[in-house]
Amino acid sequence: MKTALVTGGSRGIGAAVCRRLAEDGLRVVVHYNQNKGKAEALVRELTEKTGLPHLALPAELAERAQVEELFRLAGPVDVLVNNAGIAQQKLFTDITEDDWRRMFAVDVDGVFRCCQCALPHMIHEKSGCIINIASIWGEIGASCEVHYSAAKAAVIGLTKALAKELGPSHIRVNCVSPGVIDTEMNAMFDEETMRELCESTPLGRIGSPEDIAAAVSFLASDAASFLTGQTLSVNGLFPS
Repeated sequence: MKTALVTGGSRGIGAAVCRRLAEDGLRVVVHYNQNKGKAEALVRELTEKTGLPHLALPAELAERAQVEELFRLAGPVDVLVNNAGIAQQKLFTDITEDDWRRMFAVDVDGVFRCCQCALPHMIHEKSGCIINIASIWGEIGASCEVHYSAAKAAVIGLTKALAKELGPSHIRVNCVSPGVIDTEMNAMFDEETMRELCESTPLGRIGSPEDIAAAVSFLASDAASFLTGQTLSVNGLFPS
């Protein structure tokens, strides 16, 4: 039985990914930082549906020691989904040193730490799959989200470089780059803005967490065995 660890797995895209991977027959470790109740409720749901011993574990990904403890408790990880992240809207001139450092500490450094902790087992087995969740803004940039865009661009670069390094060990590293997705992260937008975003997307809607989970499921499967170093943009062709 393979184990998948999904960071930021208690809600939104992360929870959808956990559900999909559990349906695919993986034992899922649901990582959370603050949402203990949601994470444990999700684990109960997954366990009832699949009968597998899923697990909820906490960690502050900006702290190396906590990440190491997360992986110690999780056990060997075969599929790592680096989903956890933060976002913030600010004019570039208003971004503080602390804003910048915090953004990279979670969105980039957290990915770095989780990958390093997952790799000893994967390299030993000469098998494994890492899927990083980036953003369309990491590809094209977003006004008033310069630090977020820069962090997600770094994740895409990390993905491409690490895929080349780990290819000889038969470990695949890919990236899913969501467009505008219906999650709490976008709750800051009013109804008019959301309508404009829908109209800017040729498919005429914003994405769902399940859309991203389907992409992750594919990349984690044997159907994607010859895919590595790729960025799968799940965005409905936004912006049109």
